[in-house]
Amino acid sequence: QVQLVESGGGSVQPGGSLRLSCAASGSTLSNYAVAWCRQAPGKQRELVATIFSGGNTNYADSVKGRFTISRDNAKNTVYLQMNSLKPEDTAVYYCNADFSLKVLSGTSRYWGQGTQVTVSS
Repeated sequence: QVQLVESGGGSVQPGGSLRLSCAASGSTLSNYAVAWCRQAPGKQRELVATIFSGGNTNYADSVKGRFTISRDNAKNTVYLQMNSLKPEDTAVYYCNADFSLKVLSGTSRYWGQGTQVTVSS
């Protein structure tokens, strides 16, 4: 069983930056693929960024060049560095972890509680 806790959300002006953290307990996070998804009101959940157990990463076109996903295995934590934020990035951000196919299909067994990101002037 993996417990995930997100932190780092908040309110920021357009063009600003935030770093989200996803801290794991109960298992070694590096054994799993980990993804950040987001859901805005009235919209479908969107897969934003994924880091695989081997270290490869994948990003949605909407965030390429602005967001970076990374791991700190010593801290059992995955991060999402978000730069050049836009109002359309406003959403609740969730981290999730599981084997690669489940993460990519949105059927991960392990999810955090979510953290709100609001980008507004």
